[in-house]
Amino acid sequence: MTKPNPKRRGFLLGKFMPPHAGHLALIRAARALVDELTVLVCWLPDDPIAGALRLAWMQALLPDCRVLEHGDVVPQAPEDSATFWPVWRGIVAAAHPDPVDYLFAGEDYGAELARQVGALFVPLGGRVLGMTDDPLAGLSGSAVRADPAAHWAYLPAPVQAHYRRTICLHGAESTGKTTLARLLAAETGAITVGEYGRSHCEAHTGPLSLDDLLLIGRAQQAMIAAASAWAGPLLLADTDALMTAAWTEMLLGERPAELMDAPKASLYLLLEPDLPWVDDGTRFFADPADRHRFAMIVEQVLVDAAVPFVRIAGQGNERLAAARAAIGAMND
Repeated sequence: MTKPNPKRRGFLLGKFMPPHAGHLALIRAARALVDELTVLVCWLPDDPIAGALRLAWMQALLPDCRVLEHGDVVPQAPEDSATFWPVWRGIVAAAHPDPVDYLFAGEDYGAELARQVGALFVPLGGRVLGMTDDPLAGLSGSAVRADPAAHWAYLPAPVQAHYRRTICLHGAESTGKTTLARLLAAETGAITVGEYGRSHCEAHTGPLSLDDLLLIGRAQQAMIAAASAWAGPLLLADTDALMTAAWTEMLLGERPAELMDAPKASLYLLLEPDLPWVDDGTRFFADPADRHRFAMIVEQVLVDAAVPFVRIAGQGNERLAAARAAIGAMND
């Protein structure tokens, strides 16, 4: 009687800080070569990206693998301690009590680790071949962290979401939000989410009720969330629920918690009311006193929400330059 073939078990480890296409190409190639693949996500307490977050990313990205964690403080290189190899033998044995058939790695350290745990070293990927100029083989976590936008095409969706920055234009009526959003989009190539409230008011005339304003806030947030799946490193929002909260306070004298608690942008550009008021058919507050009061409410909403914001003032190119500088400063 023919004996069944034993399962082939593979093992690999890394920091995956963050996971990128080079990691995933290696892991998926490894998974194709074994029946079971264990991936150990390793971290230290002071890593620049939290280990628990990386673990969650890897578990989501690798549903057909055993994705485990190791977050204890241990030697990171043989020169750190004479106990380096015994310690790491123990770590592998704890994560993978069964014999390891294939030890996968994209770097030379894998040869000694494989010997230590009694596995066959399978050196996958272009890095072990010296292909450091190749876009995939040459990827490194440190390079991605330094400039995520430059490596955007090689980042999986959860990592892109982590690094994506949403810029929200926030300001009273006739402060140039839509115009500035268009100019910034033209410069950056970013997707822009328009203002739902404008289309709502054009479609439904008459006074705005609380239900109307809550719908406007929900719809705006839904549009931002839906667009983010297609956005690059930068997403521009003409407005968000915080602006709807300001409108609700101005019109109805209340500020709904639902609107204040909605997801927040990475940065708010608070446009000063230093442009002429223009009636476009959907605007409310032509009186200077009303406009001033509304501007105060608009700013106070940002303060109370404890979100980062930068004041944007000036005419034409001056306004654009101020917005450009504020966005650029996010990465400094």
